[in-house]
Amino acid sequence: MFHLVAALPWAVVALRYLLPLTAPLWIKLVLALVLLVVAEQHLISRWVTGSIFSPEIPRPLSMVMNALFGALILLAVFQLLMDLVMIITMLFKQQRMAAPPMARYLIGMAALGLGIWGMQQAVRVPPVKDIEVTLPGLAPAFEGYQIVQLTDLHISGLFPEAWTRAVVERTNALNADAILITGDLMDGTLDNRRDDVAPLAGLRASDGVFVIPGNHEYYFGYEAWMQHYVSLGMQRLSNSHALIERDGAKLAIAGVTDPAGNSRGLPGPDVAAAVAGVGDDVPIILLDHQPKNARAAAREGVALQLSGHTHGGMMVGMDRIVARANNGFVSGRYDVDGMTLYVSNGTALWMGFALRLGKPSELTRITLKRG
Repeated sequence: MFHLVAALPWAVVALRYLLPLTAPLWIKLVLALVLLVVAEQHLISRWVTGSIFSPEIPRPLSMVMNALFGALILLAVFQLLMDLVMIITMLFKQQRMAAPPMARYLIGMAALGLGIWGMQQAVRVPPVKDIEVTLPGLAPAFEGYQIVQLTDLHISGLFPEAWTRAVVERTNALNADAILITGDLMDGTLDNRRDDVAPLAGLRASDGVFVIPGNHEYYFGYEAWMQHYVSLGMQRLSNSHALIERDGAKLAIAGVTDPAGNSRGLPGPDVAAAVAGVGDDVPIILLDHQPKNARAAAREGVALQLSGHTHGGMMVGMDRIVARANNGFVSGRYDVDGMTLYVSNGTALWMGFALRLGKPSELTRITLKRG
């Protein structure tokens, strides 16, 4: 079904954009074939590598394919909008009309330009985004406590060792009290990604680095990856919590597994288990890769939930579709039954759709304030 949906924008472009162009037929056929390969790159990857989640292709080629895939989708949208405008115009003028050739060339150039720019926005080392969160019951010792949230790094052929090292350097420069990583750290097997994730061992925070899995950890050997994260100096939170103490006051960092575990015979997320034993007077920060179950976390007394998974929707307009699949939560801050939910746009994103337009990546620094 996914591959059929991916072919729809190609069909629109081939039939409504390429076919009417005043160009030799062979040129239009070549362009149509190239764009068909771009549209079905995930299917081709599945045939060649057995997986659509981590195509092992060179980074430059991956960047080109993502830019063209984005341009294809945008061109299909632009073409449909232009067709709609022409239909409305014909209804008013009561005569048959065709879009001028120059209009076709202009929307083609615009789609390609936006595709390239969107890809560049996706693969950059993200800028720092600062937010403040007020936590009820936060002790004076934790006033101004700073957290850096990393999520959806998707370290892969598109986000390799050099990119990971740059993210680590930018994170460490913030001198955070704690670093919280909310899943989907990589794409690929441990053998293929070992060198690319190695710089994560350099993450430094005074109270430690905490990690939970995302759904992608389950695609490439969940337990092996979680143990490897521990070997890199991270504290694993699997339906469990850790307590941070300052001047006798406490702050709980809890974390849950991902629903992807349920279909693999592994424990799914259990907020109640994660927060069991935390005192009623201790504020709880919950790490949950997916934001859609935030209301359940609020019922368990969580003060702040940090999530990712959605990549912010990646593009303006598409974010509304992504929101519907995540109970309305897609990007930024939400008040959920008195609990604060923050959904990061992501440090990176899946290399199979590396495009950002109006939904920038972020390296999130969260400063806690007393409520």
